[in-house]
Amino acid sequence: MKNYLTFFLLLTMTTASAHGPLPARLSPSSDLVQVGLTDSDTTAGGTARLCEQVTFSRGLRYGESEANVLDVAVSATKADTPRPVLLFVVGDTFAGDRAAPELSRQIQDQAMCFAARNDMIGVRVNYRLAPSATWPMGATDVAAALSWVHGNIDLFNGDAREIVAVGYGAGAFHVATLLAHPELQADRADVAAVVLVSGVYRAGKDASDSEKAYLGSDASQYNKRSVFPGILNVDVPIVLAWAADDSPALVTQGETLKKTLCGAGHCPRSALLRSRDGIAAAFGLDGSGDSLAEPTLLLVHQLEARGLP
Repeated sequence: MKNYLTFFLLLTMTTASAHGPLPARLSPSSDLVQVGLTDSDTTAGGTARLCEQVTFSRGLRYGESEANVLDVAVSATKADTPRPVLLFVVGDTFAGDRAAPELSRQIQDQAMCFAARNDMIGVRVNYRLAPSATWPMGATDVAAALSWVHGNIDLFNGDAREIVAVGYGAGAFHVATLLAHPELQADRADVAAVVLVSGVYRAGKDASDSEKAYLGSDASQYNKRSVFPGILNVDVPIVLAWAADDSPALVTQGETLKKTLCGAGHCPRSALLRSRDGIAAAFGLDGSGDSLAEPTLLLVHQLEARGLP
């Protein structure tokens, strides 16, 4: 199976406040504790083979909470020039992933290794979950992580000018919220492009328990806490996707966001996935096609080609 079919799956999330003091810049990368997967790592199954020649730096702190950590994956073969960054922000719901933690970890490592083996730097952001973390902590955590990346990714040969934030599920809402609400953005929290997959962008009176746990039970606050109208002012490239077998509510969320952005003259590249029966299907790991891997790689290559100053 081609490498691009082994794309992302994504990330268990945990959230934290981004308003406290951020940690100082890392020491040179030679001082980092680096952990890679090997063929003897039977708990990772096929992930070990995918992650050959990939090095992980795990549990790097970007904030004060124990949950404010991220992982970085890089190829063991260093490129001659700084590489683009894929920053993964994922969660099936605002309360976390539905899969067992070990399975989620394996899938997320595959996403990181996909990035590293395609000449990129993979960054996985962890953050606290609802109900202990409520709006807007998800967005401010992403902002804090991005600020950390801008200040430290050069130690991993990453290019902070070419960060693509990939939000999946609840993570799509957090990424979009950060873009739509400038007041939540930390210093140097910008991105070059975003990929938003099957997100809820404006909750309604029929909000799920997970959405209420994060956004609160007062539905009168939901419009103010949505990505509208701020998302209309975003000027970075957007890839927007949802799946044919998403719930009608999720499909409507994606269609509404696309229509609104197009009406504002910022029509996103979009994709209707054949299936999102698990994250593997969404990103083509099962060979089903209609994968987001190729559009995302195309987006990254376009960023490289435009030659940011």
